[in-house]
Amino acid sequence: MGGASPCASCKLLRRRCAKDCIFAPYFPSDDPHKFAIVHKIFGASNVSKMLQEIAVQHRADAVSSLVYEANARVRDPVYGCVGAISFLQNQVSQLQMQLALAQTDILCIQMHHDPAAVATTANLQSTNFGATLQNHPYLNFATSGVNNVMIQQDPLKRESLWT
Repeated sequence: MGGASPCASCKLLRRRCAKDCIFAPYFPSDDPHKFAIVHKIFGASNVSKMLQEIAVQHRADAVSSLVYEANARVRDPVYGCVGAISFLQNQVSQLQMQLALAQTDILCIQMHHDPAAVATTANLQSTNFGATLQNHPYLNFATSGVNNVMIQQDPLKRESLWT
C-alpha cells in the first residue's frame, strides 16, 4: 500500500505497510476487525503463506472463507463452521420430514374425498413421493407399496393413515 494509511494487518501488527503487502488488498484499514479475528485464529504468518500459495484471482474468495471460518470458530470453539453446517443439515432433514408428513396428509384427505383423483395424483407423484416416504423415519413400510403406510410414532399423535 505505502500510502497514507496502512492496511488493517500492518496496523494491528504495528509495522510499515509495504507497497507489495499481501494483506492490503484483502484487509483494508477501515475494517480492522476482519484481520484481527483471522489473525487470532490462524496467525498472520499462516494466512500470509496461504495467500501466497493461492492464485491471485482466488485470494479474495480464500480471505472471505478464512473470515467466515474464523468467525465460526470464535462463536463455537469446538465445532466451528462444521457445527453450523451440521445444524443446517439437521434443519433440512426436519423440513423434509415435515414435507413428507404434509404430503401423506394431503393424500389421505384426497382418498377420503375422491379415490379416483388419488390414483391420478399417486401416479404423477409416485417417483418423488415414494422416495420421500421410504426415507421417512416415522413411516413403516410392510411391503413396497404406498397402500401400507402406517405411522409408528408421531409427535402430532396422528392415527394410522391406511391399513
